[in-house]
Amino acid sequence: MPAVIQKVSDGNIARFERRLKHPVDKVWAWLTENDKLAQWFDELRVEDLREGGTIKFDMQDGTYEEMTITELKMNSILEYTWAEDRVRFELHPDPEGCLLIFIEKIQKITPHTSKDLAGWHVCLDVIQALLDGRTLDSREEEWKKWHPKYVEALANDVPGAIE
Repeated sequence: MPAVIQKVSDGNIARFERRLKHPVDKVWAWLTENDKLAQWFDELRVEDLREGGTIKFDMQDGTYEEMTITELKMNSILEYTWAEDRVRFELHPDPEGCLLIFIEKIQKITPHTSKDLAGWHVCLDVIQALLDGRTLDSREEEWKKWHPKYVEALANDVPGAIE
């Protein structure tokens, strides 16, 4: 399911939802344990899992961007800085497993925003596939499928979007 993108008073919000047939603690592990995290976003590494702790992004050039964990409730909420923006994972138990909500709080829409949104879309699909014991045939092909849809969504749904 694609993200819902909306303009808010202090920027924009992109909200993704995935219903997963797995318990919260199992999904939480994929968001916070480095061996699992590396399988869906290999540039990220949790350094210190606590509010005020850090997550590092490997820039693939020998440098790392440090992101600060701004909110943490074990097995429930993980929010951290993402450059000037924030990303937030929420897990809510439901009878069939859990609801994963991913929110990106975007200060300013840029030409790169649609690429990021397509990337997050694919990452969430990869998490779901891994939890289900399968893999996606091609992350790149999935990204190519979703990117134009996010370009269009930003142009249509977010007044003043630059695309």
